Amino acid sequence: MPETKTKKKSNQPEQRYDLQVLRMMRQINRMVDIYSRQLKVRYNLTSPQLICLMGVVEDGLTNTTTLAKKVFLSPSTVVGIVDRLQLRNLIKRVRDTRDRRIVNIKPTRSGIALAESAPSPLQESLANTMRKLPQQEQETIARSLERIAGMMQPDNVTAKNTKKLSGGKSSLS
Repeated sequence: MPETKTKKKSNQPEQRYDLQVLRMMRQINRMVDIYSRQLKVRYNLTSPQLICLMGVVEDGLTNTTTLAKKVFLSPSTVVGIVDRLQLRNLIKRVRDTRDRRIVNIKPTRSGIALAESAPSPLQESLANTMRKLPQQEQETIARSLERIAGMMQPDNVTAKNTKKLSGGKSSLS
């Protein structure tokens, strides 16, 4: 009789890395939301608003589409954030001199000052801990997160489809 190999069945359940990753991502998301609320209370600015402001300050002059791509938010979400930043006189909308249909955004002096003095949009304890890690470990963490984000970008998921799923609402503004 030919010998057949049988797998030994373990009493331990199979490791579900997908669930472990999902749990960790949810935990990270929750902590980001909590920190964003803390920023809102202390600085009257949410994390996405601060990230957008810093993006405008970094670029000097940009438009909402370019900014949206830079900060990984939908253009409509960025327009809402820009509206709120403009109300606080942190950014300014400027019409293009050659094509009046084009509206750019640029930081104001108070926007630049706030962006330079504001805390990290990343949770302070995480930012401080990251700075203490060796450069190679920081790069490994950043690359791992980039890879996870890339793996979550299936070709068939678009901003339009995700809006349908969320009822057209965004919690990021």
